[in-house]
Amino acid sequence: MSDKIIISPSILSADFANLERDIKLVKDGGADWIHVDVMDGHFVPNITIGVPVVMDLRKITDLPLDVHLMIENPDKYIEPFANAGADILTFHYEAVEENNILNVIDLIKSLGVKVGISIKPKTAPDVLLPYLDKVDMVLVMTVEPGFGGQTFMDDCAEKIKYIKAKAPENLIIQVDGGINAQTGKICKDNGSNSLVAGSYIYGAKDVKSAIQSLK
Repeated sequence: MSDKIIISPSILSADFANLERDIKLVKDGGADWIHVDVMDGHFVPNITIGVPVVMDLRKITDLPLDVHLMIENPDKYIEPFANAGADILTFHYEAVEENNILNVIDLIKSLGVKVGISIKPKTAPDVLLPYLDKVDMVLVMTVEPGFGGQTFMDDCAEKIKYIKAKAPENLIIQVDGGINAQTGKICKDNGSNSLVAGSYIYGAKDVKSAIQSLK
């Protein structure tokens, strides 16, 4: 696993009336990816954005679009999001029937998109063991998905360490939720090599310094 830390700012904390400006802001600040939180009001209590926004984001940035599907029945939406320009599609373990997870992974791969699988804070990391060699990324949620600006749940850091110990060398271990310079260091020390941050980056007086502090 590379020492490089992939920083994926979440546009959930950007100004939705000025997304092009705010995406350029984080790109100029050294961001590696753009994290797009898709919420359906069912799997999580909030509703955010869908396929048309991803399609428009694709037109305004060449950074990889890291699309996090916090939705029920993700298999129904994978092809539209892939066609819209997503580079990475992450679905939730909890949103898919156990006997369908491999099918979802295969579908994402068949569309030429990297595949991620995510778990919520109350889900044990061992459920991911059968899939670690079949996905490109595991996303460990360190807050309950659905809203930005929540506080990092310290007990979730142990999950990062557990997954790192079991993971193939090239697996990306991403962490999302309450990430700042301090919690980001905890995640990196436990084996994470990708950090999602929203309010910490977009709420900073100096976006570039905030991104560099995570790296």
